[in-house]
Amino acid sequence: MRLTVTHRTEYSYDTPKRHLIQSLRLWPTEFDGQRVRSWSIAVDGHPADRGAAFRDGAGDRIETVSLRNVSGMAIVVEGEVETTDLNGVVRGLREKVPPIAYLRPTRATRLNGALRDLAHDAVADQGGDLDRAHAISRAVAQAVAYTPGTTEADTTAAEALELGSGVCQDQTHTAIALARAVGMPGRYVVGYLHSNSDGTVDQASHAWAEIWVDGLGWVGFDAANGCCPDERYIRLGSGLDAHDAAPIRGRALGPGLETLDVDVRVVEGQSQSQSQSQGGRESGQRQQ
Repeated sequence: MRLTVTHRTEYSYDTPKRHLIQSLRLWPTEFDGQRVRSWSIAVDGHPADRGAAFRDGAGDRIETVSLRNVSGMAIVVEGEVETTDLNGVVRGLREKVPPIAYLRPTRATRLNGALRDLAHDAVADQGGDLDRAHAISRAVAQAVAYTPGTTEADTTAAEALELGSGVCQDQTHTAIALARAVGMPGRYVVGYLHSNSDGTVDQASHAWAEIWVDGLGWVGFDAANGCCPDERYIRLGSGLDAHDAAPIRGRALGPGLETLDVDVRVVEGQSQSQSQSQGGRESGQRQQ
């Protein structure tokens, strides 16, 4: 499938910021499941110093943007990616971080008794790692219903499980926590998701989990949609949790409030089928 992406993240400040630094993780992953045909990232509305881009140990490309005396700016992503359905398997990704590193807990994925119990119940009757990973994703979908507006950006997996609802960020954190509870490395993935076949809007900016499966490597699981990532998905990057994997992360120096507006459009070819707008308070995006 050939997918075209337009992603605009616009910041405005009631008082100009003395200095703004942003770390961008906005380039599609290089692996067998997707091929970039064109991709550009521009800083609109303000002169910017752009640092040298580099690829981190997880295989993600990162670039730093630095601005001074900023009252408003926008980061605009435009590009086209050709995707292939690999049944969720992340084949051909060149990375240096060993899977065991993704057993490390974070605040968002820290285990408690309820998460441990759900994890062990989910895999109790399963055989190999692939069956266990599928069972974990199903358990998350049943235990944390997709319900926008019920959680916050800093809600943890334990809190989402207790509440029984959340968005894809919460479901992904919960899946990672359950995987780690049974000794399977898990990580948080951010990217884009194409609309439904009927053209209705469905999380254009999206998140899902990848779980390490012996014999296959990293395999993606999207509890929010009950599937493994296929040709509708564009993978951008990964991390231990939503904060670690954020497509845009940074700091602004100076007093005053920040307003964030995000618009993401993912269409097949040149069609105009999908758009999504989001708002926030921090230098980043919560995955809805």
